[in-house]
Amino acid sequence: MRHVLLAALIAAPALAYANPAEETVEARQGYYKLLGENMGVFAAMAKGERDYDAAAAQTAADNMVLLSNYDVTHLFAPGTSSFDLDKTRALPDIWDDMAGVQSKFADFSKAAAAMKDVAGQGKAEMAGALGPLGGTCKGCHDAYRAD
Repeated sequence: MRHVLLAALIAAPALAYANPAEETVEARQGYYKLLGENMGVFAAMAKGERDYDAAAAQTAADNMVLLSNYDVTHLFAPGTSSFDLDKTRALPDIWDDMAGVQSKFADFSKAAAAMKDVAGQGKAEMAGALGPLGGTCKGCHDAYRAD
């Protein structure tokens, strides 16, 4: 009995860790939640749900550029698609077309930089950059994310 308890105590920490693939999905989803939170700042201001605030718009734009420069390749580890796990909407097409994903991400980075250039200059300027920025997000969602 004593050996069984000792073995259980030794194994318990290993059992506490989540599946590495699930941890990768959670990290990927966290990254995209950060993008979404910052995109939400622009959208709320453009829709009039929130007063335009140049400083807040600029901070969100700065955050988007920072996030667009983050190397996300480790967040797309094999075995982390919607085919492999229920907790994600990432289609297996991502892994079949990584060059296309990288191209779309480069478009996103350019649109984020364009937003950074104008976000704090006025609501009209920010709203004008929002369409192209949102379009880059939609492009990936349409191609690589399940409904």
